[in-house]
Formats: sequence, C-alpha cells, structure tokens
Amino acid sequence: MEHTLGPGAGVSDRGHRRQINADALTLATSAAWTIGVVCDGVSMSPRAERAAQVAAETGAAALDAQLRSGALPEVAHEVAAIRAGRAVTALATSVNAAPACTYVAGLVGPDGIWVGWVGDSRAYWLPDEGPGMALTEDDIGEHEALAAWLGADAGETAPQGRSYRPQSPGSLLLCTDGLWRYLSDASSLQARLKGDPLEDAQNLVAYALDAGGHDNVTALLIRR
Repeated sequence: MEHTLGPGAGVSDRGHRRQINADALTLATSAAWTIGVVCDGVSMSPRAERAAQVAAETGAAALDAQLRSGALPEVAHEVAAIRAGRAVTALATSVNAAPACTYVAGLVGPDGIWVGWVGDSRAYWLPDEGPGMALTEDDIGEHEALAAWLGADAGETAPQGRSYRPQSPGSLLLCTDGLWRYLSDASSLQARLKGDPLEDAQNLVAYALDAGGHDNVTALLIRR
C-alpha cells in the first residue's frame, strides 16, 4: 500500500510471514501543517488491523481539528492520542478480547516538528546533511515487552511527546518495528534516502523485506 500527499508519502507491506497487514498509516494536511500517523496492531490481540486503522484515522482527524481550532501542537498531540485510544477501546467486546495497537504521530510545519507516541513505533529526524536522531523513546518494559499501547486493556492513554526545530532541510520518518528492527540507527536510515518521500519510503520498506521481512513494515516520510 502506498499513499502520497503534499510533501509526504507512506508505504506499508505485510511482509513475508504475516497473513494480514496490521500496520496502518494516514497522511493529512491542515493549513501549513502536514500530519502523519503510523500505527502497528499488536499481533496477539484480536482484530489488530482494525485497531491500527481506527487509531490512525482518528488520530489524524483529531490533529487536524485541534490545529484548525488554534491549539498548540503539543496539546493537539495529547488530545489526538487520547481520542485514538478511546476509539480503539470502543472496539473491544471485553477487556479479555481487546484490539490493541501502538501509535506515533508527527506534525511538520514552518516552525518545526512535533511528535507524539504510545508504544514502540518510532519517529526519526533525518536531515539531508549532518547527523540524524531518533525523536521517540520506546515504551518497553522487562524482557523487551511492550509497556504502553492503545486498547481497552491498556489503562488511561498517556502519550509522550517531543518537539524539534531543524536548522536545515530533511525528512521526518515515522515507522513500525518491522523497519527499525532492521535499520535502527539514524545514520543507516539516512544512507538510504535521496530526498523524494515516495521513493525513499519504497526503498526503506524494500530493505526490510530483503533483510527478512518477518513482520509488517511501514515507513512514512514528510519532507521539511
């Protein structure tokens, strides 16, 4: 699956070993802002693909609405993640049958970049020149177990957030662990970018597939 909008593009593939692609991505624009959301359905939960799609769509719509109402980017992120969490919670038939997913969202505008996340889907800033960086920190507990997610069995949604003001052109990358388990450091990611969002997203996903493609893989890039 491929999606392009303005300065952004995203590519998602189910990989070589999964029957269903439980990753989801959404791109949107809101005035001068470009919005990206990537979600990864938790494979052990029922209807994981539905959870991811609902979270991505709800999060993007809430970010758009918040920005149009004049909310600060960090406030927009918090509201959007909470609404996405409620939407996923509403899918559950019981706490023991609760669809679940991770969530990462990015806002790219004239004044900088804002990201918000729950779980282990990641955001990176990858400048055209100079060192890149991860903008997120994985919500991981003991034994590498996921420590935060969206869903009825997750408790209250408490998103983390970060802002960054780049001094040079580059790309914001949002991705699932199907990519970063093969390419985790910013320099390795940067080495595969050429500056075209769709081509770059295609190349990143292709790398993960060639390296094994054991999971669904999604890469969304927004140029700034």
